[in-house]
Amino acid sequence: MMMQTIKMSLDDTKHLSLVSKALSAEIRIEILKLLCSADLNINEIAEKLKIPASSAASHIKVLEEASLIKTSLQPGVRGSMKLCKKQMDEIGISLTTHKDHYEEQEIISMPIGNYVDYKVEPTCGLVNEKGPIDEEDEPRCFYNPLRTTAKLLWFQKGYVEYRFPNNVLKQKKEKKLELSFEICSEDHEYNLDCPSDITVWINGIEAGTYTCPSDFGGRRGTLNPSWWPDKNTQYGELKTFLLTEEGTFINNMKVNDKSIMAYELSTNEYISIRIGIKEDSNNIGGINLFGDSFGDYPQDILLRFIF
Repeated sequence: MMMQTIKMSLDDTKHLSLVSKALSAEIRIEILKLLCSADLNINEIAEKLKIPASSAASHIKVLEEASLIKTSLQPGVRGSMKLCKKQMDEIGISLTTHKDHYEEQEIISMPIGNYVDYKVEPTCGLVNEKGPIDEEDEPRCFYNPLRTTAKLLWFQKGYVEYRFPNNVLKQKKEKKLELSFEICSEDHEYNLDCPSDITVWINGIEAGTYTCPSDFGGRRGTLNPSWWPDKNTQYGELKTFLLTEEGTFINNMKVNDKSIMAYELSTNEYISIRIGIKEDSNNIGGINLFGDSFGDYPQDILLRFIF
């Protein structure tokens, strides 16, 4: 199994703070030591460390927020239990910023409704700031010309594909490419226990898959318009795919050894970005893709070239 690595710089302020907090308590380091040997549930951790289960749960939450471990619900004798698993093996921290290394960058913002191809299955739909775009749970409505105004789209199975211009690569050689968007799983209404394996392909090459744990809700998304019902999906997670000479990363965690050269970014007249669910995924839990007026992050799909 590939060693899981997180690389951070001083630009990763929030994640760096979360990791620092997680490692600042000796008891949380002891939990990580236990998880090096085996996956454990919260009661087992509490018993081994001789601490209350409630304290163990609090420490687990801090470690999970820092992406040092991940949890999943497993069936137990008395209902479900939370199983804890170490998520990474190595942390690298560079005490520098992007400004220290890169002379220039270019950012392209792509509205989520500007896809050039799609294949979706219900539940599915699109909305903009004013209301629904056409009929809900009807895939053909994804052809509606008003789709270009969409600020939130969702589907249970399938994909959406975008094409970004790459003319800047005629004059400059890219060192890194960064792709970011806000996303979560999809259920009929929000569902905090709804894992979904979400995959990104760049120029037809699989860049990586991350498992989103939830169709997030329970509180309103920061940007959501007032007409959007509280029972619906409210917000997502901001995910960043980074291509470098060393490999491909998702939110600073290395997922494979494919270098930026492997994606042949300048070969075609555009860079294709496909976001979807593989047909053979273990968790086919759908997708909600957020634009700049829904969810928590005021952005569309961003592609950043770093030279």
